[in-house]
Amino acid sequence: MLKALAISNYRSIRALVLPLGSLNLVTGANGSGKSNLYKALRLLSDTALGSAAGSIAGEGSLASVLWAGPEQFSRGMIQGDEPVQGGPRKNRVNLRLGIAGDDSSYAIDFGLPAPVARTLFDGDPEIKREVIWIGETYHHARLMIDRTGPVVKARDDSGAWQVLNRHLPVFDSMLARSSDPILAPEAFALREHIRSWRFYDQFRTDRDAPSRQAQIGTRTLVLHHDGRDLPAAWQTILEIGDGDGLGRVLADAFPGAEVFIERDNGRFALKFHQRGLLRPLDQWELSDGTLRYLCLAAALLTPRPPTLMILNEPETSLHPELLPALARLMLRAAETTQLWVTSHSDVLISLLQEDPVCNHLRLTKRLGETQLLDISPADIPAWRWPNR
Repeated sequence: MLKALAISNYRSIRALVLPLGSLNLVTGANGSGKSNLYKALRLLSDTALGSAAGSIAGEGSLASVLWAGPEQFSRGMIQGDEPVQGGPRKNRVNLRLGIAGDDSSYAIDFGLPAPVARTLFDGDPEIKREVIWIGETYHHARLMIDRTGPVVKARDDSGAWQVLNRHLPVFDSMLARSSDPILAPEAFALREHIRSWRFYDQFRTDRDAPSRQAQIGTRTLVLHHDGRDLPAAWQTILEIGDGDGLGRVLADAFPGAEVFIERDNGRFALKFHQRGLLRPLDQWELSDGTLRYLCLAAALLTPRPPTLMILNEPETSLHPELLPALARLMLRAAETTQLWVTSHSDVLISLLQEDPVCNHLRLTKRLGETQLLDISPADIPAWRWPNR
């Protein structure tokens, strides 16, 4: 399980280290930085997929995603006695992301490219440093894999350094290109850990949504991010997953309801029957809230739990009466999967807070900077960034 998330100089986040638990509830007013935390997790995921540099470029280049405020705030700026203004830069331009886990930790440092003549790619970021170390807090003696510029090296069993790659492109992560299960098992394990992350931003429930259409069905261990393969995912849980648990989750939200899957010429369709109806409803007839809840149930009760699942405003379109069942569903899922939940719903927030497993991260913004509310300095994980 991840113990901490560290972000530096990304959008509204100048410097932030977040403690993480099994269920992380992220709340705050609009514009407080919840979406930027979500995007930072996305960027970390793209690192393991080898597309982080392209993702930054897609947001308008590194200059567009960097923290736009001063390197430091003076006391006068904070108190309002003097205007917010920058001064001579003391540190190199960087965007840094890091995670601390049970056994090992990881950090990546993006910077501006060196001036190169005759190129149109001078807005692309370069990876300046990338490291994996043992334990939660960085120390050079704990380094297991170290990437500086194009060179990647790893410690062998004797503690000696072995070069894995001398010519890694500056836009490629070592997780994507140098993760060898034999020569670099730490990088390989971390890459697979991050690649298992799942992001569910918003299940489509509009009239033309794929989740409302019958689809070709095959065993589906992981629900698609837009819910298009819901019937196949539901049937997979019934056959090789926690079918009894799925039934209890359905009854918790819709007492007396039944869901069954029909197959016609290879296409799977979901049928929803409630007490009092003379016929079951097809998936295209379901309300947005009902369809979204069924997608959440299939995602959270997956037979292949990810190491981390990110849910962005899961309460969207749900009737308040469904929120207690949703809270119980998420608490159940947090027993096997680390959850990151962003929510605006006071009801859902209150329900989740009642359970001691909930790690509530309250965000605010001061002088344009995202900060944590109501947290003691002693509860902030110790974190050190590797130097370039």
